[in-house]
Amino acid sequence: MNLSRLLAAPAAAGLALALVLLTGGSAGAADPGKAPGGNFDLSVWQLQEPVGSPGSPTTISSSRLQGSNGYQDAYFYTDTRDGAMTFWAPEKGVTTPNSNYARSELREMNRDGSAANWSLGGSHRMNATLRVVSVTKNVCVGQIHLGTGGSSTKPLLELYYHSNGDIVLGTENSPSGGQTTRTVGHVSIGKTWTYTIAVSGGNTIDLTVNGSTTHYGIPSSFNPYKQYFKAGSYNQSSSDSTTNGARVAFYGLTVQHG
Repeated sequence: MNLSRLLAAPAAAGLALALVLLTGGSAGAADPGKAPGGNFDLSVWQLQEPVGSPGSPTTISSSRLQGSNGYQDAYFYTDTRDGAMTFWAPEKGVTTPNSNYARSELREMNRDGSAANWSLGGSHRMNATLRVVSVTKNVCVGQIHLGTGGSSTKPLLELYYHSNGDIVLGTENSPSGGQTTRTVGHVSIGKTWTYTIAVSGGNTIDLTVNGSTTHYGIPSSFNPYKQYFKAGSYNQSSSDSTTNGARVAFYGLTVQHG
């Protein structure tokens, strides 16, 4: 990336600076000419897209996502203006059997290619720097989802961005359903922001939005379940439109377990 050229464009300057800071000053880590896999470590992610057959969205393996010439298309691509890893989920698209909403979203994997499936005990953290480019109503930009351990297909939590700028945390009351929502921040559409979704001590959700941290208890009914992270654009509205939807740009995305 030619940083001097980018900084000459005021609209992109803030995004470029945020990315440079995030990557320790290495502007080359965000090359607009590379696929997302050339700028991000996608060895621990699998992509789900809003296309495929009904009830069975297309998934793209980690091996296909990795590298400068890795997979990209209209739903998952590098923004050639600023290097952002961009997810597009229209209101009309193929959905999973348990959802009415389309998504272009990463699902956490292990480096050996198996599906991530970790216990609540220990320390688990997903960090993101992003901006919502467009959204009709609201979009889920990060999740901790239930893995094995029972029959539930619910998330433990979802982090939403609403069209009015509110950032809302939704925590599931139990594996059988019911979600409690709380407004945890506010950012104007198109502005860059950060979040950290973490679990500590086996029973606490630690959420940080733009540097402000809040904590939430995890009901014991979730203890039998393993978990995994998700991130991207999980649109929360549906219609027959292929032009309305949610477009989300990520400038940083990392996961740590300990």
